[in-house]
Amino acid sequence: MTVAEAATHADGGIDSVLLDIEGTTIPVAFVHQVLFPYARKALPELLATRGDEPAVRDAVADIARLAPGVAPLVQLNAWMDRDEKIGPLKALQGLAWAEGYRTGALQAALYPDVLPALRRWHEGGLRLAVYSSGSEAAQRLIYGHTTEGDVRGLFDGFYDLRIGGKREADSYRAILAEAGWEAGRTLFLSDIVAELDAAVAAGLRTCQLARPEDGTRPGEGHPVAATLDEVARLFALPGTP
Repeated sequence: MTVAEAATHADGGIDSVLLDIEGTTIPVAFVHQVLFPYARKALPELLATRGDEPAVRDAVADIARLAPGVAPLVQLNAWMDRDEKIGPLKALQGLAWAEGYRTGALQAALYPDVLPALRRWHEGGLRLAVYSSGSEAAQRLIYGHTTEGDVRGLFDGFYDLRIGGKREADSYRAILAEAGWEAGRTLFLSDIVAELDAAVAAGLRTCQLARPEDGTRPGEGHPVAATLDEVARLFALPGTP
């Protein structure tokens, strides 16, 4: 079966939806212009004042293992410059963001179509989960501090790089096994074609979010939608507007 055939293959209805975050439910601008700069500014103080915390110690030890002889902050800045998806960076960013959300300095601004659609899907019986390169803790912070309040209750699970890379088919198989979901009845939503290709290889159904405001270009081999409402119409999801 080709990627294009697998992407549109229907093996019964959709009963579970796995969602990416950046470019899918949250604007790229919020991540790159708000979250990332906040973490970059906060990390020096975090390393200086919270170095005795187990989570910080573990992350620093991971940095030393991955980049021997390089100062932690220097390596973190290098990873941030390249937008690397590295475990210790994501862990420390998550700690920085937690403080920002706690103080009210940060609040997650989702695309306007996202929460209404997710609520309809949840109320319609769909199981929802998140899969992002950001840490599970960071994911919970985002959905726990949206402009419309705490919406973590909409989701059955949160998955991060612990499960594996997002461009690896085995990661999606691992999520299905952990969640108890059926591949052919699970829809994965992302703006990144390589992630969708990996999901298809694991048997999931897919749809690319190509949001005009982010300049995302539609790829090949997958259905394409600009909003979650369009996704709902393409796959006849509950509460389709």
